[in-house]
Amino acid sequence: MYAIIENSGAQRRVVQGDTLWIDLHEGGEAGVGDTITFDKVLVVGEAGGSAKLGTPYVSGATVSAKIIDPMVKGEKLDIHKFKPKTGYRRKTGHRQRYTAVEITGIQG
Repeated sequence: MYAIIENSGAQRRVVQGDTLWIDLHEGGEAGVGDTITFDKVLVVGEAGGSAKLGTPYVSGATVSAKIIDPMVKGEKLDIHKFKPKTGYRRKTGHRQRYTAVEITGIQG
């Protein structure tokens, strides 16, 4: 069984046992093993079988997940600013923070 969920403006296809990074949950203060429920489910279906489509969401369908790591840092991005002929150069960096979760169940 698979589902397509919407989280923070992104759509993701998940099956039970998948691990994925979502935007930081509760400011990184969530505990390991806490449960998250995604109720914005767009599609629920069987592998190779029929699928239940939502308009826009499937009513009564939920996806539950368990927090594996409350705060994970993504890859570093380097930002360069440059203006020619003025000697203006700036370099800054950024690392996005995520929460790692494991999908434990799909109902719907």
